[in-house]
Amino acid sequence: MHYLRRYWALGLASAVVLVALSWAVLPGVFTAYDPLAVNQAQRLLPPSGEHWFGTDLLGRDLYSRVVYGARASLAGAFLAVAVAVVVGSALGALAGWFGGVVDHVVMRAVDVVLSIPSFLLAISVVVLYSAKTGTSGLVPAAIAVGLTASAKFARLIRSEVLKVRASNYVEAAVTSGSSTSAILRRHVIPNALGPTISLAAVEVGLAIIWIASLSFLGLGAQPPDPEWGLLVADGRKYIATRDWLTVYPALTIVAVVLSVNYLARHLRKRNEL
Repeated sequence: MHYLRRYWALGLASAVVLVALSWAVLPGVFTAYDPLAVNQAQRLLPPSGEHWFGTDLLGRDLYSRVVYGARASLAGAFLAVAVAVVVGSALGALAGWFGGVVDHVVMRAVDVVLSIPSFLLAISVVVLYSAKTGTSGLVPAAIAVGLTASAKFARLIRSEVLKVRASNYVEAAVTSGSSTSAILRRHVIPNALGPTISLAAVEVGLAIIWIASLSFLGLGAQPPDPEWGLLVADGRKYIATRDWLTVYPALTIVAVVLSVNYLARHLRKRNEL
């Protein structure tokens, strides 16, 4: 009981994240409605026992669309963070290990990226991609978000590589003739995992917001896909009279992001101990 009283916020945040992940993996378990099924006879119904979040302009059950939207929103966020970790870690490792000109070039490029507002840079990347290909979607939006966030991981990994590079066991490995790839794989990267995981957890929450924002602007997921940011965009025209169309998807985003950020802070504190 003492543990529950002390860590109730952690338990609540974990429960919210677990529910969101369950929605993404097994949405059919949580709702019997088809998120794409149109029913003109049930347009714009308020929340009720039958439709927990009400229905939208086309009579689609909003709760089912929020549930099924978790897959797109979370998958996009995880893809964005994966791109950021891979690209940023590769650049940071190269800069920290080789130093000299490589370090200078990579870190000046990282400084340029960090000097530009990240969301503005993500919008620019998506717009350029859309203008060139004539298409847009969740995957390009997630990749754009990941590329803009990779600079943070590059700087973090570089600092960790510089620390590990000066250690005795790495010097011993270099003296023994181990290859650079083997040293990075066996010694450098494992020692940088802790800070990387903490930053990745924080970036998941930011990625959810950015991807939802891109979808809200029409640069991410496209109708009729049930993505959280797109659901907020669909309901904004009726916010004065049918506020549930916007409020419930928005509250879902807020709850998940706050919970992910709380878990990320808890994870960071544990890594600092």
